[in-house]
Amino acid sequence: MASSSCPFYFLFFSSCLLIPISIQSHVQSPEKHASLFIFGDSLFDSGNNNYLKNAAGRANFWPYGETFFKYPTGRFSDGRIIPDFIAEYLKLPLIPPYLQPGNHQFTYGANFASGGAGALVETYQGMVIDLKTQLGFFKKVEKQLRQKLSNTETRTLLSRALYIFSIGGNDYVEPFVTNSSVFQYLSKEEYVGMVIGNVTTVLKEIYKIGGRKFGFLSLLDLGSIPSVRAREQNSPSGLMKEATVLAKLHNKALSNVLKKLQKELQGFKYSVFDFYTSTTDRIKHPSKYGFVEGKVACCGSGPYRGMGACGGNGMGATKEYELCKNPGEYLFFDASHPTEKFNNQIAKLMWSGNSELTRPYNLETLIEA
Repeated sequence: MASSSCPFYFLFFSSCLLIPISIQSHVQSPEKHASLFIFGDSLFDSGNNNYLKNAAGRANFWPYGETFFKYPTGRFSDGRIIPDFIAEYLKLPLIPPYLQPGNHQFTYGANFASGGAGALVETYQGMVIDLKTQLGFFKKVEKQLRQKLSNTETRTLLSRALYIFSIGGNDYVEPFVTNSSVFQYLSKEEYVGMVIGNVTTVLKEIYKIGGRKFGFLSLLDLGSIPSVRAREQNSPSGLMKEATVLAKLHNKALSNVLKKLQKELQGFKYSVFDFYTSTTDRIKHPSKYGFVEGKVACCGSGPYRGMGACGGNGMGATKEYELCKNPGEYLFFDASHPTEKFNNQIAKLMWSGNSELTRPYNLETLIEA
């Protein structure tokens, strides 16, 4: 999400990305690494929305990026996002946004994620790179790889690669933000079925091309993020409860379809991280995980700092906003997105967490499977 007046979650500059020496020095040669292909929303967007003419939301202004990069890169956080840490675990450089000018080297992977994107084409249509379009970009990358490498090398690269996804949150919140009537003629279960159906189609297409190893971030409790809390406090409508129910339905449906695909598609393997449980526990018990505040965002305005936009540079946002002194004390950096510290914790659990939160594989064992 971007803010209560922008795309909800999602998750969301330079013309080049700086690769920290500490990460770059551990980069493996293309022959030995597992590439990383990134799909989804603003939780995973490393700056693609910077290059969209009518982006639903951007994070290419201060104070985004203040903690690690020291300048705004387009990541919806004070620093690094989850895929940055996953890339480091894979001993890869940071994966730049696919749309970044001059970005034509894809042997390490590519990042197609877009702030505000959903699995449904209709979600913020024309203002994001929806999941179907992200798949189209991936197919272009595959063709470019075949032009650069042999067919055997390309096939090996794609089968060893890790494909990670953060998608769905915007599909469930956007109807409420835009006052859509979709839930007047579709049940929650039917709507979730549409979202999961689109995700399934994309997974099968990637599998056909050669992908075998897939990692997923389940949805957190959508009713618990600052933007939804603030919206509900200002105008009670039951959104918090509705968003929570939809997130639970999505996570259950995603789990079921992945189990089905593993049975149907030979060699299909996956990892799902329970973002819902992990986030909920941190919101309720922030000090247990090294945080001071679990409900209020570091940057924003209004209740829970969940209104307007961090930096005062969003759609319909005022220029006035509050900014905390230490983002590391907060779970959320802005109205909808985690701080770097939180992203780091989640990435570590995705990579090497136990089966209580990450199953049936964690990413580390999935790569070796």
